Amino acid sequence: MRDVAIVGIGQTPVGELWEKSLRHLGHDAVVAAMRDAGIETADALFVGNMLSGELSGQEHLATLIADFVGLRGIEAAKIEAACASGAAAVRVGMMAVASGLADVVIAAGVEKMTDTLPDETTAGLALAADQEYEVAEGATFLALNAMLMQRYMHEHGVSKRAFAPFPVNAHNNARGNPNAMFPMAISVDKYEKAATVAPPINVLDSSPICDGAAAVVLVPYDRAREYGAGKGVVRIAASASATDTLAVHDRRDPLFLEAAYLSSQRAFAQAGVSRDEIDLFELHDAFSIMSVLALEACGFAPRGRGVELGESGAITLHGRLPITTMGGLKARGHPVGATGVYQVVEVVQQLRGEAGPNQVANARVGMAQNIGGSGATIVTHILVGED
Repeated sequence: MRDVAIVGIGQTPVGELWEKSLRHLGHDAVVAAMRDAGIETADALFVGNMLSGELSGQEHLATLIADFVGLRGIEAAKIEAACASGAAAVRVGMMAVASGLADVVIAAGVEKMTDTLPDETTAGLALAADQEYEVAEGATFLALNAMLMQRYMHEHGVSKRAFAPFPVNAHNNARGNPNAMFPMAISVDKYEKAATVAPPINVLDSSPICDGAAAVVLVPYDRAREYGAGKGVVRIAASASATDTLAVHDRRDPLFLEAAYLSSQRAFAQAGVSRDEIDLFELHDAFSIMSVLALEACGFAPRGRGVELGESGAITLHGRLPITTMGGLKARGHPVGATGVYQVVEVVQQLRGEAGPNQVANARVGMAQNIGGSGATIVTHILVGED
């Protein structure tokens, strides 16, 4: 197996992009990544997406985008793993290059969620849950996360206020990200007064419905310096995926993300690094409770004490474990099938020293973790920046 490097990145702004179709969003991200890498063609294109058929009536998406960007004739496939589709596409692309079956691969993620009514979009997102035993009983992802948060507060004696540092940090970081949907600061007081949407979750605990696309170019590591016009080389040191039960109630412990634990442990072993060597962590903060559960499952905090990382300031840009450094799902936005690629792009920005006002000092090892469903599929990548 060959080592793999990322030599090009591209992304669109995240928001309610009514003037852009799926193909145009995909085009803009892919072309930007190709331009960044200095390439004119590729061997394959893998596109992470969850809802193109359901919300846009468009399947066969990867071939559509390949054609639209002028890559007609290459291999192309859509990759679906619910909200983890983006990271899954990066993983498939990495495996294609690592195996030697391809030399230049573009992995992209794209999602168009705002052209449909909210009820339709919510119903589409529910396709990632257990249809018979969750959705049929009225359990949306909002409801499932609300139950998890309520149970966490009950079991660990945690107040609602203890979760405030997570969205506060995300929004503060989004101010330095020109592609973020909500680049404005919020206060703890504003968090506590925000409208409740499913007790105890409020509006500021929840990531938005939005549109966006991101892409990366993958090549063999030993050829990386042939691309990118002298930009820093970023190596994929680890790529690991794991699964858990689809339904939350089937899990041995609903408050422990088993798939996050498994994929992170596999990633640490592959990369040959410890969690103490991680300089930043782009985690999946679709809801505030998911940030806390991910930190605990990956071993960055003991069970029941993940909120303390927020309270202590450890998660800020200048803390010991910066998270959501460009705004995360909460403030950058969560175009579900693209989110995992945005996370990887943002880690690359940090490792190249291109994160502007959000730059984490001396960042060398970055981790990205993308969650599908309520924890049923979780993909973890560890990237290393090299001179």
